[in-house]
Amino acid sequence: MSETKFKFDYIKNRKIYFIISGIIVIFSILSTFIFGAKLDIQFKGGTLITYLYEGDIDSNAFAADAEEALGGIQVKVTTGTDFNTGKNNIQLSLLSNSGLTADKQIVLNDALEEKYADNSLQMAESTDVSPSSGKEFFQKCIVAAVFAAIVLILYIAIRFKNIGGWLAGICAVIALFHDIIVVYGTFVIFGMEIDANFMAVILTILGYSINDTIVIYDRIRENNTLYKDKLSLAELTNLSTNQSLTRSINTSVTTIATMLVVTIVAMVYGVNSIISFSFPMMIGLISGTYSTICIAGPLWVWLEEKKNGGNSPKAEAAAE
Repeated sequence: MSETKFKFDYIKNRKIYFIISGIIVIFSILSTFIFGAKLDIQFKGGTLITYLYEGDIDSNAFAADAEEALGGIQVKVTTGTDFNTGKNNIQLSLLSNSGLTADKQIVLNDALEEKYADNSLQMAESTDVSPSSGKEFFQKCIVAAVFAAIVLILYIAIRFKNIGGWLAGICAVIALFHDIIVVYGTFVIFGMEIDANFMAVILTILGYSINDTIVIYDRIRENNTLYKDKLSLAELTNLSTNQSLTRSINTSVTTIATMLVVTIVAMVYGVNSIISFSFPMMIGLISGTYSTICIAGPLWVWLEEKKNGGNSPKAEAAAE
């Protein structure tokens, strides 16, 4: 048997992994009812107003002044830089199905421009956002994710047909949906808005998770050729996962550490738009690594055993 410094028995402990994942998934789903999902303006509709300014402006104070001018309507404030003019910009997001009326916008602009006259504040752009555009974007992303899942199942079924590809593909997709739900739960629990960052994190995590799963399946196929019928599917999966562990962990830890640093820096400087990407990304990578190692393979073996009356088949038998 090929040497590997890891001797973990993933198949033996799979019930523990399944229970842990089940609890996390259920809590992530229930978090919608406990905390409530916050939808970005792209999905709820409203008005985006961008102002240019000079010097420094406290975003919290700016938000409070805007809400006072609007009679208590809640706003979200983000800051940045206008690359065309080089000036600082500050953007107000107002959630509303009907948008902001012209009269209210005039009142808002007059109040803010007077309050921040020393900062040469001036409105640069005002845009009404229709919720239908966000819903259309979300629907397209869902279609893309479903299409990717179907293609993944077909790809694994064909490439790994000698070790029972169909079930392997289905288990890989289940692991992916596990990661999606974990990322969703992260957004909801930590009060982050479901926006374009959410879809960016999801699609990135899917790429990482798919790659790690394919690596382990590929090692199982190689070991199946090497050991023929000497090892059961459970033994092959344990061996192959342990052999791939160093690569999977090294790749994930490097990216997770990078996202952690980015998150800390973004928190220090108060850049929420970066935090809402880097932090869920970090959690998603941890989930993806876990699901690849502890869910996809063990679940596949369990389903093959169920198909074969409770016994762990040889890999070649699983393909039949």
